[in-house]
Amino acid sequence: MNKDIATPVRTRAILEKYGFSFKKSLGQNFLIDTNILKNIVGYADLNPEQTGAIEIGPGIGALTEQLARSSKKVVAFEIDQRLLPILGETLSPYNNVKIIHQDILKADVQAIMEEEFSGTTDVMVVANLPYYVTTPIIMKLLEDHIPIRGIVCMLQKEVADRISAKPGTKDYGSLSIAVQYYTEAETVMIVPKTVFVPQPNVDSAVIRLIKRDKPAVSVEDETFFFQVTKASFAQRRKTLLNNLTSQLPNGKQDKEAILAALEAAGIEPGRRGETLSLEEFARLSNELYKHFK
Repeated sequence: MNKDIATPVRTRAILEKYGFSFKKSLGQNFLIDTNILKNIVGYADLNPEQTGAIEIGPGIGALTEQLARSSKKVVAFEIDQRLLPILGETLSPYNNVKIIHQDILKADVQAIMEEEFSGTTDVMVVANLPYYVTTPIIMKLLEDHIPIRGIVCMLQKEVADRISAKPGTKDYGSLSIAVQYYTEAETVMIVPKTVFVPQPNVDSAVIRLIKRDKPAVSVEDETFFFQVTKASFAQRRKTLLNNLTSQLPNGKQDKEAILAALEAAGIEPGRRGETLSLEEFARLSNELYKHFK
């Protein structure tokens, strides 16, 4: 068995050998705790014979190595050119890893998957995500309907709380709805900042998102549904009616239509966005769509 990359001593040695300095702008924080990495991989429920893994931001390969040992093939997207020679060395024992030097947000993930995972029907995204682009990455994977089973990722605890929040809580918002519309979301692990170099300023959490066979609720138009949920949370202290009239196109002129849609959906105009369930948002959006489409 090869020595784990994710030990403080080995990580320091690799960084020193290559004279690597962390770029704050890329949100680079490397994990130096093998047990935590093994737990993350465990939550992804991988099968070495069948499962493909996609990683985003492999760093020096600490998580990539654990994924290589547990899955059929790993495709890792790395944006920082300086890490490519390091990954070439640290992952040299594994012949089932492919590093792609691309920004995942700009990549044609679907085409890459067809090429790299042909014959593999089970693919999981497993990543220690750079904190500054966590939400756009998760939303791209879900909104582009990338054919994955789900996502297990490390992210800022505060964002994890928002993603897995339930109606009526302070963390519940348009992000909770967008992610839970596509997936079953749960926070599976809290990770202290002490297990990273450099140490981030915040605690982290691991979230597991398993894609639903079909979205949680049925809506006439997805884009409009998300527009309505965003509008409903524009100013959290305002009522639904106030937010919708100020945020929807021509909302002020169409206040009567908004009131009629709320009534048809059986929702009090004086409620706040954070009190509505996914089902209620779907009903409201479908009623509003009749008028605003």
